[in-house]
Amino acid sequence: MLLAAAGLGVFHGINPGMGWLFAVSYGLQEKSARAILRTLVPITIGHEASVLPMALAITVFASQVTRAVTLGVFSVGLVAFGIWLLLRRRHFRWVGMRLSVWELAWWSFLMSTVTGAGLMLAPVLLSAPAESMLEHTLASALWAAVVVAVVHALAMMVTAGVVALLVYRVVGLRILRSAWINLDKIWAAAFILAGLFVWLGHG
Repeated sequence: MLLAAAGLGVFHGINPGMGWLFAVSYGLQEKSARAILRTLVPITIGHEASVLPMALAITVFASQVTRAVTLGVFSVGLVAFGIWLLLRRRHFRWVGMRLSVWELAWWSFLMSTVTGAGLMLAPVLLSAPAESMLEHTLASALWAAVVVAVVHALAMMVTAGVVALLVYRVVGLRILRSAWINLDKIWAAAFILAGLFVWLGHG
């Protein structure tokens, strides 16, 4: 469970839309690699402020209904959200790249919420066998959700920091022109696959 949460965090950290691009911009603005590192905490706080409530909500919902209903709701929800991401034409935009450190936290919260970062933790939180879930109280399940969300956010922070520093010191922003990958489409496809995984893998 924790390994999967960390893996999702790594994927978020690689995605420029989740923070490292703004971190590099801030570093260039301040002409300092240390400035990049200073952005990681507010970016992570914003991300966690979006992800943690969703993780807790998923856990509470799963404790109140049958496992079949839980799997059905989240499998359909994940697939539907992935299809919406694939079909949408408008994307979340900020007014510019020159942000204060705490504006980054607010931006990170909005970006994580709009892209459904917390919802993607559903397959991780629901991955335990039904028998195992029945053995845990709601309190212990909520604590497990907190740990999953924190591990996820820390993995994202470390990954985003490594990528931002590599781009700032070694690769340069030219990579955005020469080696760009449409991670929005990959992220949308990941939701659809996650929905299928929830239903087929645990149904």
